[in-house]
Amino acid sequence: MKINEVEALVGITRKNIRFYESEGLLAPRRNSENGYRDYGGAEVSVLLQIKLMRKLGVSLEEIRRMQNGTHTVGDGMRRHLVTLERDRDNLEQAIRLCAGLTDRQERLGDLDAGSILKEMEDMEQGGATFQNKQKRDVRIRYLAPVAITTGMVLLMGSFAGLLLWIIAMGVADAPPVWVLLVLVLIPLVVIGGVVLALVQRIREIGRGEIDDAKNY
Repeated sequence: MKINEVEALVGITRKNIRFYESEGLLAPRRNSENGYRDYGGAEVSVLLQIKLMRKLGVSLEEIRRMQNGTHTVGDGMRRHLVTLERDRDNLEQAIRLCAGLTDRQERLGDLDAGSILKEMEDMEQGGATFQNKQKRDVRIRYLAPVAITTGMVLLMGSFAGLLLWIIAMGVADAPPVWVLLVLVLIPLVVIGGVVLALVQRIREIGRGEIDDAKNY
């Protein structure tokens, strides 16, 4: 099957399917004739399993552990249940806080936000969590592309620097200067490419790619 057929069959968008592939949760075969992804019944089953787990709020990492056999479904659900119970406690505290604010008649511009934030900080010290976990997930997603880009820039930059040093020192038996300059351009082009890819990836994450992959 083609991806549009899988999209219609499973009810997961093409963007989500690609996202799960990039996360290593799905690995469709490649058609030997044209190189396109070839989806079959096994991939459909995996996507339905992922969809079920995501609708229950299970994290990608927990799904990965269940897929590779580190955890059974029961193990994953027990761990997830602890998270849900903690989230429920946090939600109940947030509900109580919001309920107390329903009696406030002032406009937002007149609200003493500092005192309420202090109250929230006291609640957080007691174990409550008001932090947006979706944004925390997004920050984690930044780490891999930034790390890869940094490593590639350092590697290519070192190579370009070595060639420039050879040109500056006039090392004996070195290739002609124009050859060295061409060789210098290669890592510079690579650096430009990986930096551009990083910028595009950060923009995708900033537009909510991670959040989109949680919705069906």
